[in-house]
Amino acid sequence: MKIALKIRHCTFGLLTATALAAFVPGAPVQAQVTAFKQAVAETAARHDGVADFYRERVFEPIWTGDDDASRARRAAFLRAMTTSHLHGLPERRFDPKAILAMMQGQKSSRDLGKLEVELSIAFADFASALQTGILEPKRIDDGLVRKVPRRSPAEHLRGLTTQDPDVFFRSLVPPSPEYSRLMKAKFRMERQLSTGGWGATVPASSLKPGNSGKAVVALRDRLVRMGYMGRSASAEYDGTLQAAVRQFQEDHGLEADGVAGASTIKEVNIGVEERLEQIMVAMERERWLNFPEGLGKRHVKVNLTDFKAWIIDDDKVTFETRAVVGMNQSDRRTPEFSDEMERMVINPSWYVPRSIIVNEYLPALRSNPNSVGHLEITDARGRVVNRGNGFSQYSAQSFPFAMRQPPGPKNALGLVKFLFPNKYNIYLHDTPAKSLFSREVRAYSHGCIRLHKPQEFAHAILAPQVSNPKEYFERILRTGAETPVELDQHVPVHLMYRTAYTDVKGVMQYRNDVYGRDAKIWRALSAEGVTVGAVQG
Repeated sequence: MKIALKIRHCTFGLLTATALAAFVPGAPVQAQVTAFKQAVAETAARHDGVADFYRERVFEPIWTGDDDASRARRAAFLRAMTTSHLHGLPERRFDPKAILAMMQGQKSSRDLGKLEVELSIAFADFASALQTGILEPKRIDDGLVRKVPRRSPAEHLRGLTTQDPDVFFRSLVPPSPEYSRLMKAKFRMERQLSTGGWGATVPASSLKPGNSGKAVVALRDRLVRMGYMGRSASAEYDGTLQAAVRQFQEDHGLEADGVAGASTIKEVNIGVEERLEQIMVAMERERWLNFPEGLGKRHVKVNLTDFKAWIIDDDKVTFETRAVVGMNQSDRRTPEFSDEMERMVINPSWYVPRSIIVNEYLPALRSNPNSVGHLEITDARGRVVNRGNGFSQYSAQSFPFAMRQPPGPKNALGLVKFLFPNKYNIYLHDTPAKSLFSREVRAYSHGCIRLHKPQEFAHAILAPQVSNPKEYFERILRTGAETPVELDQHVPVHLMYRTAYTDVKGVMQYRNDVYGRDAKIWRALSAEGVTVGAVQG
């Protein structure tokens, strides 16, 4: 608060004592106006969005005037910049002192014109960072194919000049409840860091009920500091400790058996700094999802690190199921993007992707043309190919055929698939391989997302458009015929990747960085000047 008040005082005191308050005394007014506007035009020309805005205004100022509106914008901008650390943004990049320094020493109308544009450029950079993040996902990892909904500098500048400045800056912050909860979690972690974190790590590879000794005390003390149990002097791995371990496991995506095995001890020993990094990465990711229209009144979310999918209606989870996602291999990791589900297909065929045909099935066909007999091999006209001619003469480049698995209970896509057409050929679907859903880590697919309860998911998706979705689905299923069902209302689908997020009760959840993407994002944030620090006091 003291910093904000100081900056506010400087804003109103300094600016009236410099050339920002008026044009240069003694020179012809028209000449000063012309010089100012020429400087604005020349400086803005290097920045398309900013140039568009000033051309619309015939190069009139919004920052450097001596009117109340200009003063209010300057003050609001400086106040907003003092909050950059709260959002995990780089303080050295958004430094109000640097802006104040920029405002000083203006000696001519041309200087003032240049300053006018430099302030707009700095403002547009900050507004964009606060609203939709500072990183470009596709430059970090080839699986980050998400299109960030950036607004143009001209749009930000128009918003600033048509609204109360303080209200406008508040409107830039992502309005999602998740972002607010992540901000609070960040603050709590910073306070925890300022008091020494979670104390000593647990010096054991595993512990279980009935154990006692120093390692058990260390586990107990660490869980106390994390808030999973009350203080106790006991050195026994008793029922209270077991219950705390079980809750910790649930919050970290582990098997909740109350036994502190190797994976649990590993998670318990992760420090506050690393958890803070995860939260700040999650905040940047949440800014990438700050769409003008929101995520959708009804939408589907898949968290790749948690191996789960949800249907969300009016910000409430109305359906949840386990999921299997792409293997952690370069050509199989599930990408992250948003699209719209347009239809489902009941009793789907599986049209085998070219990469699977030539990399997995062609080698088998070359040695035995009758292998993979569950698949049809078809030519360019859709005719089934005679396997008797063999395939040894074909290479991965020259193989001219397609492959298809007809509908049926053993189909690789199961009994239903959900399509949101995209160039990555990713969709949600059923699977006959049900055993994978019982595993803690479920990264086994070629990239598409398999659902544990696909038919129930289909019923929930169909509910808004048919009176009895279960009966409707079952009737089509019984025909055995491949049947597309168009959705009356398309449903936004968001394939996300969060190693830190909050559950429906607002409790922080942490998951492993299965593809290593969050580590890359943190390195990129660090390179931009984002730091982890403690809150004092």
